[in-house]
Amino acid sequence: MSWRPQYRSSKFRNVYGKAASRERCFDGVPITKNVHDNHFCAVNARFLAIVTESAGGGSFLVIPLEQTGRIEPNYPKVCGHQGNVLDIKWNPFIENIIASCSEDTSVRIWEIPEGGLKRNMTEAVLELYGHSRRVGIVEWHPTTNNILLSAGYDYKVLIWNLEVGEPVKMIDCHTDVILCMSFNTDGSLLATACKDRKLRVVEPRSGKVLQEASCKNHRVNRVVFLGSTKRLLTTGVSRWNTRQIALWDQEDLSMPLIEEEIDGLSGLLFPFYDADTHMLYLAGKGDGNIRYYEIGSEKPYLNYLMEFRSPAPQKGLGVMPKHGLDVSACEVFRFYKLITLKGLIEPISMIVPRRSETYQEDIYPMTPGTEPALTPDEWLSGVNRDPILVSLKEGYKRNSKIVFKAPVREKKSVVVNGIDLLANVPPRTENELLRVFFRQQDEIRRLKDELSHRDVQIRQLQLELKNLRNIPKDN
Repeated sequence: MSWRPQYRSSKFRNVYGKAASRERCFDGVPITKNVHDNHFCAVNARFLAIVTESAGGGSFLVIPLEQTGRIEPNYPKVCGHQGNVLDIKWNPFIENIIASCSEDTSVRIWEIPEGGLKRNMTEAVLELYGHSRRVGIVEWHPTTNNILLSAGYDYKVLIWNLEVGEPVKMIDCHTDVILCMSFNTDGSLLATACKDRKLRVVEPRSGKVLQEASCKNHRVNRVVFLGSTKRLLTTGVSRWNTRQIALWDQEDLSMPLIEEEIDGLSGLLFPFYDADTHMLYLAGKGDGNIRYYEIGSEKPYLNYLMEFRSPAPQKGLGVMPKHGLDVSACEVFRFYKLITLKGLIEPISMIVPRRSETYQEDIYPMTPGTEPALTPDEWLSGVNRDPILVSLKEGYKRNSKIVFKAPVREKKSVVVNGIDLLANVPPRTENELLRVFFRQQDEIRRLKDELSHRDVQIRQLQLELKNLRNIPKDN
């Protein structure tokens, strides 16, 4: 029998990326130069938020999506943090509520006025203090309103109930800095990647570690749940410092199902998964390209489709929620690419080529909308519920009727599980110790310079005094 190449039918094999024209981009944005491994960008159907470079504290821009083109240098900012902003995320159920975290150890909730900012915003509707070190990640619960998770450099994950403005649970199973967090579809499980080279699947309400993988050959940097397939995908680095991706069974992390090397570049690989199309997108920090794959239920599981290429390197990427896409153009995914060198935010649409202009039901199944499935009390009591699904056929533009009400409370010690979080400071990380050491070295050099300058001044005064003594007195 003659050999024939294996043919795999897929409706997404011809998906292509289309960058927006210059008029549809956001130009003149002073994108932050912070080297923290986050996207520094968040987008929803109404607003685009970008962390900016600023002096004397942290700030970010919030721009209405229709306000494309050049952004004025004096455009109003959200600038209430005392340290650099490290992460921002929009509330999935209330489109004008955004959470931010910073090096000043706080998490803050901001309410953006209708139509965007008219002046600088310095007062948050809610300030959350519970971490003793800087906070690197914030993540909203996918099905429950007013539940927010934050991960800090104190190795703790705090679960905040924003209805009371307090942390209600603490996950304290990590021994180093948490690099990434990802919820499964109904929010009953949390996967974390940690700097201690361990991948964990945690039950967030109890803090119990259900599965743990010690990744010796695959150093995990990012993790994402693959929808309801009960699988995880991680990106990381092999022992030979090549970039890798690995697929895991969430109920057995003893060995990955597959490991695949991508390339030998050094930039961090960001994974994005679309549960509706079962497509995985891989974008490298500092790269200009975006690879995309189709995830299958059988081996080889990971099927390469194509690659979007661009000469401009990306610092981070924001992702538009499904209900904000243009279904008339068969758009299945949209990135907002941060190009630091140009101060540019460039939308990139992933499009399925179709000749018909009618609604394509096969590429737009029912998808999570902006209605929460649970209240905070229900979820905290142990109830799990899948997201409320909506159809995009009629152009889903429903505005949520939920209004955020900040609780009135006094600042006090934060006690969770009988532990005062602000009083229990963990040992410093190696990077923090190095920063302190170099600061002290700079201070010692400054003091030495000041002392030597004083010595010169004293010698000059002594010389002047000696000259005065040698002047003969008048008779």
